[in-house]
Amino acid sequence: MTVLVTGGTGYIGSHTTVELIQKGYEVIIVDNLCNSSESVLDKIAEITGIRPKFYLVDLTEKEPTRKIFEENKIDAVIHFAGLKAVGESCVKPLEYYYNNIASSVVLAEVMAEFGCKKLIFSSSATVYGEPERVPITEDFPLSTTNPYGTTKLMIEKIYTDLAKADAEWNITLLRYFNPIGAHESGLIGENPNGIPNNLMPYIVKVAAGELYQLSVFGNDYPTHDGTGVRDYIHVTDLALGHIAAIEKLNEAGVHIYNLGTGNGYSVLDIVKAFEKSNNIKVPYVITARRPGDIPECLADPSKAERELGWKTKLGLEDMCRSAWNFAQKSLKK
Repeated sequence: MTVLVTGGTGYIGSHTTVELIQKGYEVIIVDNLCNSSESVLDKIAEITGIRPKFYLVDLTEKEPTRKIFEENKIDAVIHFAGLKAVGESCVKPLEYYYNNIASSVVLAEVMAEFGCKKLIFSSSATVYGEPERVPITEDFPLSTTNPYGTTKLMIEKIYTDLAKADAEWNITLLRYFNPIGAHESGLIGENPNGIPNNLMPYIVKVAAGELYQLSVFGNDYPTHDGTGVRDYIHVTDLALGHIAAIEKLNEAGVHIYNLGTGNGYSVLDIVKAFEKSNNIKVPYVITARRPGDIPECLADPSKAERELGWKTKLGLEDMCRSAWNFAQKSLKK
């Protein structure tokens, strides 16, 4: 089975590519490298022994996207590609709406043209907005608090309408909670271009002395220590969730799953766990709340366990240690 992985040199895409190759899938990667590096392909090859075929293409452009399908017989697509920072999306909404939605529509159009109608979409827990309670199940009301989340929700609706219009489509919507950590090899991990928007890569850069201190956005939320609480999941567990999902793609229609642990940790919990796991200090300062953030977001992952046979195996200490291992092996090179 040949799988096209969009955004495959990115953080989650690269880890999923590794797991796909190790399970015997043939993988083709497309990425525009706006927030990643082509050098990741060498790291994937070092881990798996196979360097996946790569296309430097922006999915908002139909002709280059069509060329990928003309040159390869693709059986299924895992669609990661997209801009993904909550705070940045509030500052650059048009960039987020255009890039994320246009690329997703163009991709589906080209897939339909070539009769490839098996799709896994990288969605997000942000589609639940500010939930009335936690943990969150897949049937919760949907809303958003920021443009990033709105793009994910709009794409979910587009793909759901597509499946209603054409019963040949098999679409799985995976709603991620908060992936952190890195591959056990230390060769791939989260290494965004520029100043990180996500918590763990920022902590890593502070610990490494590349940044002066961590800014904690708000300590007046209704949580146990006032900082935002999230369901953090090891990126390898998340990648394995895609392996479980791709094996279910023979079932027509739209399938929706939360991928999380069911455990909630605050920003300060993560800082303390990182310090303890790696025996290193992470200086931080409390600043104002960040636009678009919510107090608490926590998954009920039982549907994925029940229907996909998938369950997380790695804990918070694994997440913190692997992130620092990646930093020490890779970021200083």
